[in-house]
Amino acid sequence: MIGRAAFLLSLFCLLGSAAFAQQAVRVPVTTAKGTLQLGAELYRPKAAGKLPAVAIFHGCGGVGVNNTRMAGLLRDWGYVALVVDSFGARHLTDVCGKHWPTEADAEERVHDIDASLAWLARQSYVDKDRLAFMGYSYGGGVALLRAFTPSAPKAAAAILAYPDCGLGEPLKPAPVPQQPTMFAMGELDDWTPVAQCQALLQGVARKDWIETHVYPGASHSFDALGLPVRYLPGVGNRSKPGGCCGAHYGASESAWKAFVADTKAFLARYLH
Repeated sequence: MIGRAAFLLSLFCLLGSAAFAQQAVRVPVTTAKGTLQLGAELYRPKAAGKLPAVAIFHGCGGVGVNNTRMAGLLRDWGYVALVVDSFGARHLTDVCGKHWPTEADAEERVHDIDASLAWLARQSYVDKDRLAFMGYSYGGGVALLRAFTPSAPKAAAAILAYPDCGLGEPLKPAPVPQQPTMFAMGELDDWTPVAQCQALLQGVARKDWIETHVYPGASHSFDALGLPVRYLPGVGNRSKPGGCCGAHYGASESAWKAFVADTKAFLARYLH
């Protein structure tokens, strides 16, 4: 039988580990309609000192397992990770269908990135000079706008996972990245096609700050592990005439593994 002292010690260690593992927090963001309190999940490594940090922004379906899985990996690699919910405070759950977000919606959500990076910079355990942000799909399009906005506060790196480059029209003809930026896309993606991003980047300045990965045979949301590729007929699609409708969606394990390796290497290059 375990002794009382040993039991209390093991319980203390367990609670201490949980405290560092994940924590619900609120991130204030000022919008034209007032201040919103964005829900977020904070993932902290056990390491001491000031650490690099990455803010993560979801796609049109809200925070997903792919976002939290990546946050867990980032924590394991020694980064503070913040998974931000842009929808809860706005009383949204899913904008993939008839509520497909507009350019104005995306531009408003850019402020979520600014607010989240500012929140991270205020934390005593975060190195404010080593901040990055990641966006997925629609959130990747929002992160794209943030990554190429000259007036935005500086970040050390940005990662855009199968981003909606259709939102980047205002950046043409010569978008200028404000930090090293990685694009990670699926070759067969017909929701946020590679060709849209390639067209956007044709005239880009600071080409040395752009890193592009196109994963062979992969569709949209190649990191949705366990979900076979299927066709979603009712989703909005900015790459189609009139923004409607339909796209393929589903996992590619090989693309996911390559994405993880590319993300780890990219962040190590710019946040260490």
